[in-house]
Amino acid sequence: MNNVKMLVLDIDGTIFKKDYKATQRVQDTLKRLVQDGIKVVLCTGRMYAATKSIALELGLKDPVICYQGGLIKDFVNNDKTLWEVSMDTKLAADVIQNLKKRNVFFNLYINDVLMVEHDDRLVQEYVDDRNIQYKVIGNCDDINLDGINKILAIDDDVNLISNLQKEMAELYKDKLYVIRSTPRFCEFSDPKATKGNAVRFLASKWNIKKEEIMACGDQDNDIEMLLAAGIKVAMGNATEDLKKVATYITDSVDNDGVALAVSKFIGEKYAL
Repeated sequence: MNNVKMLVLDIDGTIFKKDYKATQRVQDTLKRLVQDGIKVVLCTGRMYAATKSIALELGLKDPVICYQGGLIKDFVNNDKTLWEVSMDTKLAADVIQNLKKRNVFFNLYINDVLMVEHDDRLVQEYVDDRNIQYKVIGNCDDINLDGINKILAIDDDVNLISNLQKEMAELYKDKLYVIRSTPRFCEFSDPKATKGNAVRFLASKWNIKKEEIMACGDQDNDIEMLLAAGIKVAMGNATEDLKKVATYITDSVDNDGVALAVSKFIGEKYAL
């Protein structure tokens, strides 16, 4: 078996199925890993408040990576911030204007508070699924953008989001990290705020080598995370681009893909 000391996991589509729950087998697998001292790190585009509650629910103990790598917090030790990279406020304001011109709905995350200009079915569905709060602020042109974690554009039209991501990635090349985290979501953050950079930060802090890291994900925003790991696992339900960088493709999230990968690379006893 490989000497894996750190397991890094995306949440949605990796450990959470469409009902926003992990299977009992995956939950049991993670608990056994924690008991044996293997570091299990959630690495997600979600905000900290939502990620912390999931980590607690799963019985995890290690810091969580949020906002695609823009924030790492230690929820066990007084919510201590270990790493934070906020967006440039002028660039954020520019993104907001571009999204408004295109009439694309967006969420703002400032100091871990979700804000929207106006109430909408898209944000209501988003928060209901994730059990989080949000704040309606009206026109956001005049608000202070200091501490902006990320901007999330949402649309049911997956082609619109795909085209938006390509166009905005070109427009903000080398200035912002613009990535699709699901077919309906396009996220904007600081270029240093990647899952890969956050994983490398924790690995350095804990003196863990790349070959001792295993990462599992399902979307394009997980590419950087997999590249930071020695064992790169794509879910069976992953995007084709993620599968291209993976060293192993496991089963889907509905069929305990994470537990099966853990069994293969860390030890069968963890995924019984």
